[in-house]
Amino acid sequence: MGQVVEPYRIKVVEPIPVTTRAQREQALRRVHYNLFGLRADEVTIDLLTDSGTGALSAAQWAAAMAGDESYAGSGSFYHFREVVQELTSYPCILPVHQGRAAERILFSALLSPGQITLSNTHFDTTRANVELTGCRAVDLPCPQARDLDSDAPFKGNIDLRRLAEALRGPDASRIGLAIMTLTNNGEAGQPVSMDNLARAAALCREHSVCSSSTPPVSPRTPVWSPSTRPPTGT
Repeated sequence: MGQVVEPYRIKVVEPIPVTTRAQREQALRRVHYNLFGLRADEVTIDLLTDSGTGALSAAQWAAAMAGDESYAGSGSFYHFREVVQELTSYPCILPVHQGRAAERILFSALLSPGQITLSNTHFDTTRANVELTGCRAVDLPCPQARDLDSDAPFKGNIDLRRLAEALRGPDASRIGLAIMTLTNNGEAGQPVSMDNLARAAALCREHSVCSSSTPPVSPRTPVWSPSTRPPTGT
C-alpha cells in the first residue's frame, strides 16, 4: 500500500494575499503588464520565485540556532565541507550565496575576453555573467523548441547538429565553454533528455571543450567534462 499522508508536520504558517479580479486588473495596468513591477503582497500564487521558498525541518531550525558564526575556523563550515565533499568528491569547496555568484567566479577563471559559450539556452544571469567577461553567449535550442504546437517531450534539448557545426567551424578555437541549462528556463522550462545531455558532452569531449550542466535554480552546480583546451591568452 502506498503512503497516504505526508511524513511530517508543518509548524509555520505564512498567510498569502487573496485579491479580487478588479484589484488584479488594476495592479497589472499600474505596472503596464510587467509582472516584475508587482508587489509581492499583490500575488496570490507565485510561480516566479524558486529560491529559498522551501520550509525548513525542525532539525534545520535547531542547527541554525546552534551554528558556529565564527569568521574563521567555524565548526559549521567544516561540517558543511565534509558533507559536500562526500556528495561531490571535490577536494576544494568555495561556498557562495547563489548560483549566479558561483558563475561569476567560475567564468572569470575559465573564460577570457573574446571567447564564445554555447548553450541550449543561456539562463538570463548566466548570459549576463558570460558577457561581463567580454565573451559572447550563443544559444542553440533544438528546432522543436520553436514549435508551440509540438508534443515533443524534450523541447529543452540542445541542437546537436548546430553544436557539432560550431565545434568544427571557423570560430571553434574561440569556444571556451558549453553550458546545458536544466530545465531550459529560456524555453519555458522545457526538459532536456539524458541522451541529448550525454551526446552533447561527448561532442565537447571530442573537441576538448569544457561542458557543464547548470540547473537554473539555486544552487547551480557545474558538472565538468575533461578539457585540454586552455582559455585564449593563457
